[in-house]
Amino acid sequence: MEESNFIRLNKYISESGFCSRREADQYIEKRVVMINGRVAKVGRQVQPNDVVTVNGILIEPKAKENAAYIMLNKPVGVTCTTDSADPDNIIDFLSFGERIFPIGRLDKDSQGLILLTSDGDIVNKILRAGNNHEKEYIVTVDKPITDEFCTRMANGVPILNVVTRKCKIEKISTNVFKLTLIQGLNRQIRRMCEYFGYSVKKLERVRIMNLTLNVGVGQHRDLTQEELAELNRLTKDSEQNEEKKQAAKSKKSSSKKAIQISPDFKDAKGKTIKKSKPKSKSSSSKARVGKSNPNKTKGGKGR
Repeated sequence: MEESNFIRLNKYISESGFCSRREADQYIEKRVVMINGRVAKVGRQVQPNDVVTVNGILIEPKAKENAAYIMLNKPVGVTCTTDSADPDNIIDFLSFGERIFPIGRLDKDSQGLILLTSDGDIVNKILRAGNNHEKEYIVTVDKPITDEFCTRMANGVPILNVVTRKCKIEKISTNVFKLTLIQGLNRQIRRMCEYFGYSVKKLERVRIMNLTLNVGVGQHRDLTQEELAELNRLTKDSEQNEEKKQAAKSKKSSSKKAIQISPDFKDAKGKTIKKSKPKSKSSSSKARVGKSNPNKTKGGKGR
């Protein structure tokens, strides 16, 4: 079998929409991921006829043209987690109807643009800090903004034992400024402001890369075909760099002789899992546009 037919396990899982690559690695480390009935290890490669399960659930990649890409204007009070144990989790708030997960985070006490998707492969491309992808915020603080504050914020602030990367800052009014970052440290903007004695009263993310927030608080919509095409263009280099890194790591394991194993296996409860035949891709398939419900206002706390 040619090497091109192999796919890295975490990518295989993420392309199913089950979770992101990072979360897939965590499942693998917990030894709940199986390939052909055997516990898988981080870095494993998946062949076309392999059967992959996570906690007994059969995993099969979803065609990218059928993936969901959602823009949500997250209200204050909603948590960017898929954990159903959190009563304020973003998945229950959105009630989208199919498996999706957030790309990155936006603090519970912040509001604004958050992306959700069933395409786990795009998550790392957007979030990887080395790709310098911009995120733009409108920040309201508790006292007048000075020129010194803007200059020092723009040149890097020591927080969390590091100095933040240089950023763009623009004063909008006495207590409001626009900030553009290319990194995402924990509560970064609040910590940066606190370093200079300012307290954030309102924090809203209004842009991620080419995507500008244009729906009301608590509302959501699917990305347009044009937005998605540009997003894929901007993340193209990200994918190529990742593939080069993984190719070097997988070269040795991918050269091993393929073993033919029966396509039927049993899960942890003894039930037979059958791998379905791959579905043929329709030439007319495309990313879904405008099919989400932007009128749902469930959940979230006001300021």
